[in-house]
Amino acid sequence: MIVGATPRFRQIMIEVWRPLTFLFVWDVAVTVFHFMTPIKEPPLPTALFGTAIALFMGFRTNAAYARWWEARTLWGALINASRSLARVTRSLGFGDPDGDRLVEVVVRRQIAFAQALRCQLRGESPRSEIARMIGASGASMALLRTNPANYIVEEISGVFADLLSAGRIDTIQQSTIERILIDIANAQGGMERIKNTPLPNGFRFFPNLFTRVFCVLLPIALVESLGIATPIGSTLIGLVFLAVLSIGEDLTDPFANTVHDVPLTAMCRTIEIDLLQTAGLDAPEKVKPVHGVLW
Repeated sequence: MIVGATPRFRQIMIEVWRPLTFLFVWDVAVTVFHFMTPIKEPPLPTALFGTAIALFMGFRTNAAYARWWEARTLWGALINASRSLARVTRSLGFGDPDGDRLVEVVVRRQIAFAQALRCQLRGESPRSEIARMIGASGASMALLRTNPANYIVEEISGVFADLLSAGRIDTIQQSTIERILIDIANAQGGMERIKNTPLPNGFRFFPNLFTRVFCVLLPIALVESLGIATPIGSTLIGLVFLAVLSIGEDLTDPFANTVHDVPLTAMCRTIEIDLLQTAGLDAPEKVKPVHGVLW
C-alpha cells in the first residue's frame, strides 16, 4: 500500500506510459494529416462520449475500491479477533503451571494462521512462515491440506476441545473461544471470496475498450480548435482517463502483492507483535514503509 501524501506521478507514468506513447504518436499523426491534406475531420460528440465513459469508469472504480476496502475491513476484524483469542486464552489460566505453555501454543498457532493466510492470498508458499511459528513438522502437516490456514484453526479449536475433555475448562469458556474462532473463520472466508471472485468481465473489458476508442477519437475532434497544440492537449486529456482506468485496475485484486495492495505483511506483523507480547514473549519490530510503500 502506498503511504504518504505526496502524489506518486512516477508510478502512474510507469503504468500508463505505453498506451500514452501510442496516443501521443496518434495525436501527432492526426495533426499532421489535418494540416497536410484538404480533408476535414467530421464533427464528433466527444464531450457526450467522454461524459458517458467517465460515469462508466466511476462505477468500475467504486466497485474496485469497495473490494479493496472490504479486504482491509476483514483484515481489521481478523486482527481484533486474534487479540481477543490471545487475551481470553491467557485469562483462562487453566489452573496449573502449564498454563503459560498452552497460551504460547495457541498464540504461535494463531500467528502461523495469519501468516499462512497472507501467503495463500498472495499465491506464495506458507511453509517457512508456518515452520517459524509451530515447527517444521507442524508445517508439513498443514501443507498436506489444500487450505493450510484452515487446518491451523482446526488445531487451535482442538486444543480447547482437549482441555474441555480433561475438565480444565467448562463449556461456557469453550463456547467463548469457539465464537472467536468463528469470527476468524468468517474473516478468512470473506478474504477468500474476494480473492476467488473477480469483478464481472464487463466491468473490466468495456471500460478498457471504450476508453481507448475515446482516446483515438479525441484528437480528431480537437484538432480543428487546438491546431498544432492538439498532441499536447489530447495527450493530457488521455492521461487523465488512462490514469483513472489504471486506478480501477490496480484496486480490483487487493491481494495481488503489488504496491497498491492491502498491506498484509504489516498487518500480520501487528498480529505477531500483539500476540507475542500478550503471551509475555519477545516480539519483533513493526514493518516500516520501504520507499513510500507499506507491504
